[in-house]
Amino acid sequence: MKKSLIALAVLAAAGAASAQSSVTLFGIVDATLAYGKTDANNVTKLTNSGYNSSRIGFRGTEDLGGGMSASFWLEGTVGNDDGTTGQRIPTGNQTAVHAAADGAGLVFNRRSTVSLAGGWGEVRLGRDYVPSFWNLTVFDPFGTNGAGTTLTLLGAANAGMANVGTRGVLVRASNSIGYFLPGNLGGFYGQAMYYMGENLSNAGATSDDGQGLGARVGYANGPFNVALGFGRTKYATTATTGDFKTWNIGGQWDFGMAKLMGQYTRDNRDSTVELEGKGWLIGALVPVGAGEIRASYSTYEVDAGLTEPRAQQLALGYVHNLSKRTAVYATFARLKNKNGSAMSINGATGVVNGSATGYDFGVRHSF
Repeated sequence: MKKSLIALAVLAAAGAASAQSSVTLFGIVDATLAYGKTDANNVTKLTNSGYNSSRIGFRGTEDLGGGMSASFWLEGTVGNDDGTTGQRIPTGNQTAVHAAADGAGLVFNRRSTVSLAGGWGEVRLGRDYVPSFWNLTVFDPFGTNGAGTTLTLLGAANAGMANVGTRGVLVRASNSIGYFLPGNLGGFYGQAMYYMGENLSNAGATSDDGQGLGARVGYANGPFNVALGFGRTKYATTATTGDFKTWNIGGQWDFGMAKLMGQYTRDNRDSTVELEGKGWLIGALVPVGAGEIRASYSTYEVDAGLTEPRAQQLALGYVHNLSKRTAVYATFARLKNKNGSAMSINGATGVVNGSATGYDFGVRHSF
């Protein structure tokens, strides 16, 4: 009888603990048959993340009482086309995107955070999206994945606007301290982030390299959603580096029969030869039965002094949901370069002032 009471007490304690905290395993496996073609060559490959980024992660929340909670989120990249885990990740000061080799073991390079939250909002510490990236992905019908990814992101990363160092903070920053507004502000939302370069104070011109900040504010009510984002990262000024600044605005309107999306972005790099970039996108998501049509037109232009390299891209795709967790998809994209631009799609070699074509066919499963 005594043992039975002890067992019941243990079970009751375990039940109480599980009611206050939880841990979830989650992920996405997305396989993509991708094709890219330019005037120079073409390439066909089995890759991943053509619709959603392949990933595996663990997240958990503990109820601290009094309206407060603690949580963690550990999420890493999965290369399901070749079985690798991990990805090239930046060093602490955000200045080397390709610091670690692929397949070096599971690393939580997508997100690695611990948080405290309450009625006052959320404080989040670790590696996370920079605030300015959200507008580029949320208001892109292709979600910055696959052949249809908006040029407002790819242009800044690949069209001479950003070097290896600044490119790393277009999407994620390590060593960050973030704050998110609570979700009960009548449709208003926002966040702010500060991230550290973690360099020695006597490092001279590079002591602030990788240090940055960003913010985003928005308003969502019914079918309407609009947000403004900003970011800045410090780098020593040389011929190829310098402070990188970006701001963007994006929005969408859900008409029921379709979602109309748009975004505009401006970037600036303070190298010895200052560069300015600008781009915009207009797109739509149209539900069709169990599927969805995706379409976008995006463009990006760099003011590089005597030349103004520019790229334009039209993308069209379809996603068919086989269930709540499984979907098949196809994407077509066509890109044109002007004034010295040489961007490409799906890994084919870019040609100055040439065109590029890309296709994605794939299947995505989430768990």
